[in-house]
Amino acid sequence: MVHQLGELFLRAVPVALIVLVFYFILRSLFFKPILAVMAEREARTLGAQKSAEAAQAAAAEKLKQYELALKQAKAKVYAEQEALRKKLLDERAALLRDARTKASAEVVKAKELVAEELEAAKKQIEASASQLAVEIAQHVLQIPPGPASPSREAR
Repeated sequence: MVHQLGELFLRAVPVALIVLVFYFILRSLFFKPILAVMAEREARTLGAQKSAEAAQAAAAEKLKQYELALKQAKAKVYAEQEALRKKLLDERAALLRDARTKASAEVVKAKELVAEELEAAKKQIEASASQLAVEIAQHVLQIPPGPASPSREAR
């Protein structure tokens, strides 16, 4: 039996040597290039993922900068609009003050003119009142009051 085992091992040695040679040949010609390609592929994939993450981070940073710049621009525009609105309101208030001042000056002048005209009219009435009284008295005294007076019927 030992002899049979020895013979079996002796027959197995060439097969084992062929398998070992085949293993080393396949390892050097097939598995090493495939493993190298797979390692390179993994490295490239990781590199692409890292560069994509870096690009996303850069895009997020640029977005923040854009939003900040947009916010600042809006604030600047709003401030300019507010300044312009305040300027226009101040100009409007100044124009209203000027108009009120001119209107009050015209009202004062008109009141003075009316007062002067009133005084002139009073003086004229006073001056003509005595003359009118004289004329009325003369007219009344010239026509005697009577029941059948023709002048009364005409009136």
